[in-house]
Amino acid sequence: MNFKTLTLAGTVGLAAALFAGPVLAHHSFAMFDHDILLEYEATVVELEWINPHSWLHVRIVGENGEETQWSFEGGSVAQLVRAGWTRDAVAAGDNVTVGFHPINDGSHGGQLLTVLLANGRMMRQGGGAVSDPPVD
Repeated sequence: MNFKTLTLAGTVGLAAALFAGPVLAHHSFAMFDHDILLEYEATVVELEWINPHSWLHVRIVGENGEETQWSFEGGSVAQLVRAGWTRDAVAAGDNVTVGFHPINDGSHGGQLLTVLLANGRMMRQGGGAVSDPPVD
């Protein structure tokens, strides 16, 4: 090998190593308490249909009547699409029941698992698919 070939190979190798870091820097879901599953009735504020993780923002009225905003981290757009979601699956103002694993520190949010729509349709995050309401 000549010097130019070695220099080019070294440069390509260095570039590959530098760009591989961010790909591997994905965070874990250790911030959520996977031993707890909560469900709250809520009003949708916004569904952020973005990568690498979607976000569902809702308003929840507590037992004391105080309204707080909560944010739930979901999967990527591709994961949600595979599970049957669409960009307009939920809209601002929709009344829903959110199932989630809470954040370990007690913050208002969690890992999104399910969204039960007012019409009885269950939207699942991840492993399950959308289920339509039972037919009477």
